[in-house]
Amino acid sequence: MHLAIDASRTTAAQRTGTERYALSMIRALLAQEAGHTYTLYLREAPPVGLFGLPHPSNRLRVRIVGLPRLWTHVGLARALAQDKPDVIWVPAHTLPLICPTPGVVTVHDLGYRFYPQAHPARQRRYLEWSTRHSAGIARRILADSQATRHDLAKTYRVPGPRIEVVHPGRDESLQRVEAGPVRERHGLRRPYLLHVGTLQPRKNLVRLIEAHARLRVRWPDLELVLAGAPGWLSDPILQAARAEGVRVLGAVPDDDLSGLYSGAEAFVFPSLYEGFGFPVLEAQSCGTPVICSRTSSLPEVAGEGAVQIDPEDVSHLADGIEAVLGSPELQRRLVEAGYDNIQRFSWEASAKRARAVLEAVAQRG
Repeated sequence: MHLAIDASRTTAAQRTGTERYALSMIRALLAQEAGHTYTLYLREAPPVGLFGLPHPSNRLRVRIVGLPRLWTHVGLARALAQDKPDVIWVPAHTLPLICPTPGVVTVHDLGYRFYPQAHPARQRRYLEWSTRHSAGIARRILADSQATRHDLAKTYRVPGPRIEVVHPGRDESLQRVEAGPVRERHGLRRPYLLHVGTLQPRKNLVRLIEAHARLRVRWPDLELVLAGAPGWLSDPILQAARAEGVRVLGAVPDDDLSGLYSGAEAFVFPSLYEGFGFPVLEAQSCGTPVICSRTSSLPEVAGEGAVQIDPEDVSHLADGIEAVLGSPELQRRLVEAGYDNIQRFSWEASAKRARAVLEAVAQRG
């Protein structure tokens, strides 16, 4: 079979969850036993070795579609019409307007629907249109979680059999390490709570900053550290951080993540809505106690390895953090449960399930 993939997100300068998902899944697909040929469509030439296989080869072809605007709806659609693959998989929400090839799409979340105020109006309108369009024409949809599957079925009335829940994997290079060098590099000399993720309203960081301010009455030396690049509508978050003396590290190198997680007293993820929530698994992989929201996909992802809080209640958030900080026994239980939980997630398993869906769609034509 000839399987095509929109790999345009894999060469992003800064990879957030969606870009990491696309690259990790493609690498895992290509690492499986031979049997299919793949064409990856990109906007620009990838670094040598990015996908783990040489290209061109008898299994892998990389095609650069150099259209600056309307890349998906014109450039990718035209390339698919020329190449005639058996199936096209798009790792993030948007199939071409006119798709000449049977399509599979991954829908990560419908956060723009549930928290529209957390997205710029133009982006929200495009996400609404593109996700509705893709959900309507895709032969199958991959959903990151049961929560996203439920949202798709309810919001766009997608029949259940067309949606396959394929949990993403985890970064198995992340593990507990000696945190001293990373703490020194970032000037972290006091105990700290950690949040990792793009700074945007959906992450609920203003409430986290308020909760941290309450905790400092009992733990005056406790810092709050936000690691992640500023995203859309981030000014109120940055203003609140400056007012409360919160450390904002910006985007940090991947090589620093294990050290940042390992050095934290706890990892706090009070997001209002997540389709999956990679940082929860990253913190658990590094043996860090987790406090996260009890909404959307996060209970499904965190399992028993987190204290779950109401993200819209600052007092409940502060109480959850305080419970962890004040109990070494609870910390121990969370760490052990976190290590057990992460065993459920691997890119190899994710790619096998995704490949089975692609094969089924290609066979039907």
